[in-house]
Amino acid sequence: MKSTVRAIQKRALSYKAPAKEINFLFNDVLDMQEHYKTLPEGVSEECTPEFLNDVIDASNQLASEALLPCYMSGDDGCVWKNGDVTTPKGFKEAFEAYKEGGWQALNFPSEYGGMNMPLSLSLVKNEICSTANWAWFMYPGLTLGCTNTIIAHGSQEMKDEYLPKLIDLTYTGSMCLTEPHCGTDLAQIKTKALPNDDGSYALSGTKIFISAGEHDLAENIVHIVLAKLPDAPSGTKGISLFLVPKYLKKEDGSLETTKNVTCGGLEKKMGIHGNATAQLHFEDAKGWLIGEPHDGLRQMFTFMNTARIGTGVQGLAHMELAFQNAVAYANERMSMRALSGKKEKDKVADALVFHGDVRKNLMTAKALLEGSRALLYDISKQGDKITYALAAGDHVSADKIENDMGFLTPIVKGCVTEWAIEVTYGCQQVFGGHGYIKDHGMEQIVRDARISTLYEGTTGIQGLDMLGRKMMIDKLKLFSKWNKVYRDHAWGVMTSSSFKQEGIAMYKLLWQWKKDVVMIGLRAAKNRDAISASSVDHLFNAGYIVLGHYWLRMAIAAEKKLAAPDLSETDKKYYQSKIDTMRYYFSHIINRVATHRVNMTQPCENLYKIDRDSFMFHDL
Repeated sequence: MKSTVRAIQKRALSYKAPAKEINFLFNDVLDMQEHYKTLPEGVSEECTPEFLNDVIDASNQLASEALLPCYMSGDDGCVWKNGDVTTPKGFKEAFEAYKEGGWQALNFPSEYGGMNMPLSLSLVKNEICSTANWAWFMYPGLTLGCTNTIIAHGSQEMKDEYLPKLIDLTYTGSMCLTEPHCGTDLAQIKTKALPNDDGSYALSGTKIFISAGEHDLAENIVHIVLAKLPDAPSGTKGISLFLVPKYLKKEDGSLETTKNVTCGGLEKKMGIHGNATAQLHFEDAKGWLIGEPHDGLRQMFTFMNTARIGTGVQGLAHMELAFQNAVAYANERMSMRALSGKKEKDKVADALVFHGDVRKNLMTAKALLEGSRALLYDISKQGDKITYALAAGDHVSADKIENDMGFLTPIVKGCVTEWAIEVTYGCQQVFGGHGYIKDHGMEQIVRDARISTLYEGTTGIQGLDMLGRKMMIDKLKLFSKWNKVYRDHAWGVMTSSSFKQEGIAMYKLLWQWKKDVVMIGLRAAKNRDAISASSVDHLFNAGYIVLGHYWLRMAIAAEKKLAAPDLSETDKKYYQSKIDTMRYYFSHIINRVATHRVNMTQPCENLYKIDRDSFMFHDL
């Protein structure tokens, strides 16, 4: 009997760190070297372009040798048995390699074992590792947020006890907010914290959807938990924040063998199967209050803001992985002839990259991906300032900078992740039917990307946060500040650069944005539902305009580089591609603003006219 030969050869995903992209942003667009000179003494001397490349090269090696190889196999998922969780094959080895390399310590204070480097440099490592294996990176990634929360709000005793072990990854961290009956509306939480005689608290309740909530990678897990004290006021003003370890410490310093927090099971999910999304039970679990009573929600926002920026990095990571593989496939896969005539006459057909719709998918992916990266790395400069201000005990400056940065956080969390859905889907389209087959990996990227728009607040919540809390409640002060920053830049572009038409377009959009927001505010004064009805369209209106700002900055930087003598042909093509992509963005993408502004400025009466019982009718 003849053996059957498999018709389709398995194609593994490939990934290489985008070193040229990162260097272009750091050295030519965002001027990171000048930024580092504004940070504490010694930072600029350490954070040289050479050191940046060392970080890129070492991260790329870790990603290619340890993380990417277990990305697709990690889709088999974690296993829960009798309260314990086993992570997928290869995850423990990758975690040990990351731990031994000291990667977690990069941007944390040296007094607790960190390297005291800027957050922006750590973001480079985060992007590269996230792209290679997002589900795996969530384990150290959530630990970053836990560590930041303790640094910002923990007692000195808490810092001394937990920070060294979190920074060297002997321990990992998790964030425990959601309960079975409430997610976004945290005023409804039922988890209780009763005071013990020794100053600790006994927590009782159940938390669900806890990423990295139980696993076999570290000795202990530090859970940052929202709960209510017996005398708590009603609503969110009654929420307090607690540190609750999975295992308690014995008097001799070793860990108890009985769990302080137990895992009742894992959620069955659409994607990110390699990360354990746990149901956690607190049954008189011993924990310690972080900061002041009833101030938990404000403190938890330190963790949540870290997570929301991190989720933006997730969107970037999925876009990059999908794009790299789609470009490779589009260049090697032959299909039909280009409508304008044969492009590869010596072959049976032309490559997919010559077909218009495929090229639009790739160009849209490139424009949204690279624009998002510029936005994220620019925001990381503010993160640097916050980190060093907190290290110096200057909470006033840190709060002010975080407030400024907070205006853009909904765009990072809301828009970048939604663009990731569009980009990964478009790149899957490039593969055609092969994009639907597991062996190629594209369908996994699409599934993994979907959660980024949901956790840490859905896109609707991000829109409401931006338009409602960051703008209307703020009486447009922060909005006016950022709008002027972008207008001033657009004015400079339209009066003194080669990109006059794009500068004029940006300037007009920014003025229109300001007028539209005032109109929404006037309507909201009569009917507050106008805010929620307009919020998501407004979020995208803002996101596309902000991305246009970064594309202008990249094009201007590229034009300067093209003026330099003795450029290689490769470099000429690279910098010209930035200008070409900027023009594609302004001709094909930023015009989406028109639809969003029509929708966000519409009266909301028609939206609310239908009765809640009239959405669906059933024959009885």
